[in-house]
Formats: sequence, structure tokens, C-alpha cells
Amino acid sequence: MTRLSERFSLSGKTAVITGASRGLGVTLCDVLSQAGADIVAVARDEALLAETQAIVTENGRRCLSIAADLLDASAAHRVKVRIESAFGTPTILVNNAGMSIPKTLLDQSVEEWDSIFALNLRAPWLMARALAPGMIEARGGKIINISSMASSVALTEHGPYVASKAGLNGLTKVMTAEWGPHNIQANAVCPTIVWTPMGERVWGVGDKLTRFLEKIPSGRVATPEEIADLVLYLASPASGMVNGQEIFVDGGYTAL
Repeated sequence: MTRLSERFSLSGKTAVITGASRGLGVTLCDVLSQAGADIVAVARDEALLAETQAIVTENGRRCLSIAADLLDASAAHRVKVRIESAFGTPTILVNNAGMSIPKTLLDQSVEEWDSIFALNLRAPWLMARALAPGMIEARGGKIINISSMASSVALTEHGPYVASKAGLNGLTKVMTAEWGPHNIQANAVCPTIVWTPMGERVWGVGDKLTRFLEKIPSGRVATPEEIADLVLYLASPASGMVNGQEIFVDGGYTAL
């Protein structure tokens, strides 16, 4: 039996994290680098990526920052080329980049709908499609898709967000079916509200958050660290038999 520290270690691994310049993405880079992983931080804002890189470097790990807009369908291939030229083949992918534009179904524009689906659903597929061949060659890998509790419950004014996250959960299962035989584990993490700048922007208006918390048995939102710690488990050797799962971190919301 391996030691506990070894089962949860990411030493010698490279983790690619999208949406790495803000909120949960920064925490993911911090936690996974503390566990020993070198980090590839992908996001649009080059200046903010420099701050993420400083955190990873302080943890004693290497960090490659790649400024890329994943709304562009060709970006995933360019990201792959940059990674492989600098770090070789990564075996951990965390599809964290996402967006929401809260509006009713009647008010949502086609352009907004398409953008939300492009980032929340198409980009995770394109990133995984780009990196999975290297994982297959390496005979193992981890794909963690940051989904949402909203993938399974109705959330007013979030139509395309809910639909895209439900699609992401389905995509995760197909990744499992196709790539599981190559020792690749794909799982979806489904948080409730995570108190990041994005969470505060969407939920910090009037009594919106108070009304929502009344439906959560735990009575609070999640912290970025609580989500990142679960991602660490899914990225580590300890989770080798966890595959194709939708793991809810919702304080009991979906249990009711």
C-alpha cells in the first residue's frame, strides 16, 4: 500500500487549468501546485495570469501562462502546441473556464446563447480533444470538468448556462466511455454558488442570495478551496476508480 501523501501527490505531473486568471481558477492553480504539479494557466487576461504565475512559483512549481480566448475554436490547438513545446505531455486537464449572462429566456440574445455554449461546452470538448491523445499515449490521465449544480435543477435567468452545464455532464460521460479503457478518468464537479468575483457579481444583488440560501440545508455558499480540494482528489492517484461521475458540492441543495 502506498502512503497517504503519495496517493494525493501530483509530483511529476503537469496540470492544465483554464479560466486560470480569476476566482476559482486561481485557487485551483494554487492548490494543485501545492500538491506538486507544474501548472499551465490558460486565460484571456495576460496581466492577471502573471499574478497566478507568481502564486505557483512561490509554491516552488513551474508555471506556463498562456493567454488565449477559448471562445475561438482554434485556440485549443494553439494551446496544445505551446504546452507540448514547453512541458511535454500534460496528463491533468481542468476545464474551469465558464461564463453566465443572467437574463430570462425571452430576453437572452442568440449571440449570448452561442457565446455561453462555446465557452461552457464546446471549449471543454476542444481542450480534451487536443490533449487526450497525449494521455492515451501516456496510458493515463485525468479530466475534471467544472460543471454546476444548475446542471440538474432549474435556475431562472440562467437558461443557456443550465443547458450548457447539463450538456457538459453528458459530455463527461462520453469521455469516460471512450477514454476510460485508456486509464483516463473524466469527472464533473457540480458546485453550488462559489463565492468568487463572478459569484458575487451574479448573486450579490438585493436579497437574491438570501432567498437562495434558504434552499440550502448547509445555509451557505461554497468556498473556492472546498471545490479545489475535490479537484485535487480527482486529479490524484487516489481517485483511480472514480470515473464518469457528477459530484455535487451543494450543501445538500439537490438532496431535497
